[in-house]
Amino acid sequence: MEPEQARRQREELEQAAIRLLTIREHSRVELRRKLQSRCDEPTLLEQVLDGLELRGYQSDARFVEQYVTGRKQKGFGPVRIRQELQERGVASTLIDPQTDPRDSEWQVLLQACCRRKFGDTLPADFKERAKRARFLEYRGFPSELIRDFLWSDSAELL
Repeated sequence: MEPEQARRQREELEQAAIRLLTIREHSRVELRRKLQSRCDEPTLLEQVLDGLELRGYQSDARFVEQYVTGRKQKGFGPVRIRQELQERGVASTLIDPQTDPRDSEWQVLLQACCRRKFGDTLPADFKERAKRARFLEYRGFPSELIRDFLWSDSAELL
């Protein structure tokens, strides 16, 4: 590739990446996937991604933080959030601290999610508890938290 053409393609890639990053944060893998069709040379694409990361425009850590916060606000649990981040190509070293199910915040979120869906009424029988457990499991809460919440004395505090 000629130097002038390579420079132009690099600028186009950078501009496209910055446009994507202004809409929302992206992981490095997501950006690579979205920009691959615009680039013939993988090394050029990697150089552009490295430059964006060096200048602080793209950060997987920042992406994880914002993604987890957004998904928590929508009532999703750590198991589902972890799986979604892995699908987006984020390293587990960045995911683990943000999605530790032992964090007491997840218990509070589980209770709020259950209350929002089912109200303040207590589960009447086993069938109702199983229904709530399935819902919470689908939302991505670990079975230990669900079990502790629905089959312990805390279920009385709904």
